[in-house]
Amino acid sequence: MSPPPKSPQRSALGLLVLWQLSRGPMHAYRMQKLFEAEGKDRVVNLRARASLYQTIERLVRLGLVEVAETVRQSGYPDRVVYAITADGRAVAREWLREMLRTTDGEYPEFIAAVSLLFGLAPAEARAELELRAERLARELADTERALAQAPPGLPRLFMLEEEYRKAVLDAQLSWVRGLIEDLRTRRLDWSEEWLREIAAQFLPADDHQDLEGS
Repeated sequence: MSPPPKSPQRSALGLLVLWQLSRGPMHAYRMQKLFEAEGKDRVVNLRARASLYQTIERLVRLGLVEVAETVRQSGYPDRVVYAITADGRAVAREWLREMLRTTDGEYPEFIAAVSLLFGLAPAEARAELELRAERLARELADTERALAQAPPGLPRLFMLEEEYRKAVLDAQLSWVRGLIEDLRTRRLDWSEEWLREIAAQFLPADDHQDLEGS
């Protein structure tokens, strides 16, 4: 008995497209307008419309989405109407389950930058982190405003992404501000000489040196 086919590589935008099409066939422009009306443009990057079209094209190649019809209007470009396939419905549910239960995913740039914080002088690193803290504070205020301005009676179920964003931004801002304070008071500090000493103490010796000495 052959193993079941592997689920295609998931993506957040792909999941949202499949979810939107599960409501019924629609063209890309209508899809983008619904994303914006529902605040999904705060969940995934929709600033470049090309990314939406590229995602739809990928889903079509995978057989998860199909062209339902092409609408021709005099004086306007043709509009392609897309529909979700049976495989698309199954994959959308599997992607949703995977994204809820797993913690693996793309590696955020900030974590990579923090791992190399010593690549800048302490004062320079602190200055950049202060700019990050300002941006986080603005994003947090924007999220708090979105929660406060939710339509009266809107069930909490449809604001969970804003709740989560607020919790994450709160935690990030608190951590970054703590790091800034440690740099300001020099509880966290480094120099080129100190970095060389630490490298000599904790990093493995060069393999070629080990071979030459054996």
